[in-house]
Amino acid sequence: MQLRYSFRLYPNGPQRAALARAFGCARVVYNDALRARETARTAGEAFPKTGDLSKLLITQAKLTEERAWLGEVSAVVLQQSLRDLDAAYRNFFDGLKGKRPRMGAPRFKSRKDNRQAVRFTANARWKITAGGDLSLPKIGDVRVKWSRSLPSVPSTVTVIKDAAGRYFASFVVATEPVTSAESDRAVGVDLGLGHFAVLSDGTKIDAPRFLSRAEKKLKRAQQALSRKTKGSNNRNKARIKVARAHAQVTDARREFHHQLSTRLIRDNQAVAVEDLAVKGLARTRLAKSVHDAGWSAFVTMLEYKAAKFGRGFHRIGRFEPTSQVCSQCGVKDGPKPLHIRVWECGACGAVLDRDINAAVNVAKAAGLAVSACRAQVRPVLVPAQRGEAGTHRDGQPTVAGIHGLQAVERKSIRGCVVRAGSSSASRTVPGGSWRGRTFPVACPPGRGTT
Repeated sequence: MQLRYSFRLYPNGPQRAALARAFGCARVVYNDALRARETARTAGEAFPKTGDLSKLLITQAKLTEERAWLGEVSAVVLQQSLRDLDAAYRNFFDGLKGKRPRMGAPRFKSRKDNRQAVRFTANARWKITAGGDLSLPKIGDVRVKWSRSLPSVPSTVTVIKDAAGRYFASFVVATEPVTSAESDRAVGVDLGLGHFAVLSDGTKIDAPRFLSRAEKKLKRAQQALSRKTKGSNNRNKARIKVARAHAQVTDARREFHHQLSTRLIRDNQAVAVEDLAVKGLARTRLAKSVHDAGWSAFVTMLEYKAAKFGRGFHRIGRFEPTSQVCSQCGVKDGPKPLHIRVWECGACGAVLDRDINAAVNVAKAAGLAVSACRAQVRPVLVPAQRGEAGTHRDGQPTVAGIHGLQAVERKSIRGCVVRAGSSSASRTVPGGSWRGRTFPVACPPGRGTT
């Protein structure tokens, strides 16, 4: 299998200028090839082949005065730019044929794009020096921050510059699956927003909400950017600050996904997840929270790590009624609103936690042998959410959470017990009201209301 390993690069001033020339030349060749093919399509002619485009746009263009600067960069970078265009067209037509998810047609690249990249293959004669630097043709020896050693000799390296101005080297490495110790455990994972993941063994992993926690900082940086004059150096500096703030959120989320996915794959022989309709959920009012969770990236990590370490990975259909079926007796109890987190099965009487029950059903739908004993829970006191506690406009305090519901169901007023919803006829006592509503009072024998 092939894996990618990314490491941070620290080029100096001349090397950054050489990389900028490489990015620009690769972008120009890509746009020229795209323009040639679109012109042929408009004229009803056949698409020019990659070999013909290489001769016309690279070899012959270097001899002209307008494109003579293409010779300042490695020819491999320009050739790989044409390969990228071929891949973009191939993915576009495969999407139209239904072979893969649909995507848009190739578009022209801009020098103002947030991400710039060039790729060097083995024939470019790049290498890793004895001192640990990355030697690139016509760029020089670039310093690399190695966080781990590569498992084998890489075949290609892609140099990337992100929106925050950081440089990365992405190596493609061919490696064999790692043999790990066998485990007798299997787990089903139910992904959500309240808890990022709930496991079939009853473990609940809180959602970090990296974007929500950084919103205040992002807001200040974005406001500072909006006040800068367009085209000025100060605006470019403010833009980089915004990009770096977003990059910190992205890096923290990726690190969380890596740590959790590695732990699940290491501790379990098989992992089952549900195929969520992320694109559909991203069009709802929960779009920001859905993007902040990053379910698709997490599931992708689970899948490739399971293949790497020889574990089983199962993805069940998104229409499987995991939240409607009792994990103990298997009876379908019907759909339930999202605010119902604990429910009682009408067939067997089991009290089920909604998320744990769904995780157990995910594992069972994948054919994994898991125990459903942890799905049965007893209702506990749940603290109120931030928006549920406070004071109304009339000055009356609100009742928060289950504590408040229990207080309403049984409230003592001057030695008498007020039961909300009681059908027994009784007189109304002074003070026996709550939020402007009166309740019947059932007084024990020998106790009065005064």
